[in-house]
Amino acid sequence: MVEAYNFVSSWQLFPEKGTYEFGDRPKSGIYKIEVDPTGKQLSISMNWVTLEDQAFTSQYSAIPNGEEYPCDPSMADALKIEFTNQLLFTTTFVRENKIILKVLHEITPKGYLKITQTHFVSSKELTNTEIYHKQFSVLPYSASVSGAVIKPNEQGVIRHQALSAMEEQTNMQLTQIRQQIELLAIQAKEIQKRKELSMIIYDAKLNFAPIIGQRYFLYEETEGKHLVSMIGPKEWGSKGHPYKDFVAEVKLLADHTWVEM
Repeated sequence: MVEAYNFVSSWQLFPEKGTYEFGDRPKSGIYKIEVDPTGKQLSISMNWVTLEDQAFTSQYSAIPNGEEYPCDPSMADALKIEFTNQLLFTTTFVRENKIILKVLHEITPKGYLKITQTHFVSSKELTNTEIYHKQFSVLPYSASVSGAVIKPNEQGVIRHQALSAMEEQTNMQLTQIRQQIELLAIQAKEIQKRKELSMIIYDAKLNFAPIIGQRYFLYEETEGKHLVSMIGPKEWGSKGHPYKDFVAEVKLLADHTWVEM
């Protein structure tokens, strides 16, 4: 199956490069495209984790000759796979003689795998676009047109399955660590923001003892001078507050930092 060689690999999702109009947005994912030992059937499997840490998996296979084949009833009644050329093929899912999903697979000039899913829902077309990069190849056969033909044996298949499982798990763990680092960076920015706000408030005029958990109102009294009040900007009547500007509604936290509401 010469047309499939550019696609045959295990691909890892770039979560930040995707656009989604249908379903949940994933935070990580693996897209695997394989050819069976006979070289006739194409197999595609997907594993992804949502932003809420829910894991999903999906798999289907068919001979890519443009003919319809039965598939998992939870997905569709039938599907067909058709190659346009060595850089483009489409999977079409059909239910009750109507197309419900088209999945366009495309190898980009940079060597990425671009997946465009078009969902046909209630006469609407909702499109998801995902970009994947190729993982280290552990496939027991050639993954390019120019590659040498390697026939899989039992030991090679076992090694391939073990390495594939190891690669998927370590890549997902690395992705989770990267996301944890990004979360820590966001939390650090939030703490810095609270610190800067707290410095302003503790330098402001405060004529009462604030209570933890209560909301107050920060005003700019004059240029560079601030005041904390228990009266909100909408509670001053028709004439409005007597200060230069209303800055923010704030709350005192248990660690004695202030946060903008």
